[in-house]
Amino acid sequence: MMKRINILSAEQISIQKPLCEDWMDAPLSFTENYVRCTDPDFRQFIFAGEARRMGRLLKRALATSLTALAKGGMEHPDAIITGTGFGSVENTELFLDAMVREGESLLKPTQFMQSTHNTTSSLISIHTGSHGYNSTYSQKHLSFDCALHDAWLQLRLGRIHSALVGAHDEMTPVFHTFMRKARFLPDFDICSEAAVSLLLSDEASDKSLCTLGGVWMKSRPSSDEILAALRRMLEENGLDTEDVGAVMTGMDGSEADADYAFLDQALPGAAKLRYRPLFGDCFSAPALGVYAACHCLSRGKIPAALMFSAGDRNTCGKAILVVNIAQRRHCSLTLLCGN
Repeated sequence: MMKRINILSAEQISIQKPLCEDWMDAPLSFTENYVRCTDPDFRQFIFAGEARRMGRLLKRALATSLTALAKGGMEHPDAIITGTGFGSVENTELFLDAMVREGESLLKPTQFMQSTHNTTSSLISIHTGSHGYNSTYSQKHLSFDCALHDAWLQLRLGRIHSALVGAHDEMTPVFHTFMRKARFLPDFDICSEAAVSLLLSDEASDKSLCTLGGVWMKSRPSSDEILAALRRMLEENGLDTEDVGAVMTGMDGSEADADYAFLDQALPGAAKLRYRPLFGDCFSAPALGVYAACHCLSRGKIPAALMFSAGDRNTCGKAILVVNIAQRRHCSLTLLCGN
């Protein structure tokens, strides 16, 4: 059996009600193709004067991070690892706007500093007084998977004993318009935003949501390579394919759903779940799939809103597999196991 890595807490700010799991019993539904996050009262986490200097992405990242740390009973994680596709789009727009208007003079350095991708990890470090390992990944839809994989490896190697892993992306109205015009966003999908924070620890805890059984990633893998990685991951955790009660996927009803066909062979008895109709899509959306799977395992049930087919079973079994196929060529597997 491999070293046990606990997920102590998992928090989200999304198009669902923030910083809670109300979506499991009373999910919000949307018909628009662009929906912004529902923000909490940031005054609970940040002084008003400080909040005025921050963009929404930074405030959301702080709110989810501080909530995850509080619920996990920890103040100073050994590592802070973040994934983001675009970083702070809002601050980038403000900086570029000022550059055009002012002719590259009288620019505000704060907007430039907060527009960089690694600002989020740095800000969380300052607020929590955590001065250990600090890293940011920006690999589009694989950003969170890379961050989680980094934390998982370092915890297994014993280099750290706790890690705050996050994924944060925003979509402003202006940037959404540009992305639609460039046909980068599909018309049928809900374009949204996300802020997710998970607290991981290798120390024993009876309050953990679930355990992280493994993370695997590969570019352009064959079905055989994916199946071999899955079998190896299950063996390391003392599980069989029958123990996996559900598979969380990024299926959205498009032709790209065919990329998940290998699951019919790999896990024929597992219920297929999908998070995008509930939370929308952005570069940090895969983190919401992991977040949702954590709480399904913790409660031992699967909400109907996540079910791909009404006839599937709504029990989790001993584990949930989260599958992320990005750009139809990059694949990641994340195995979450019940306590």
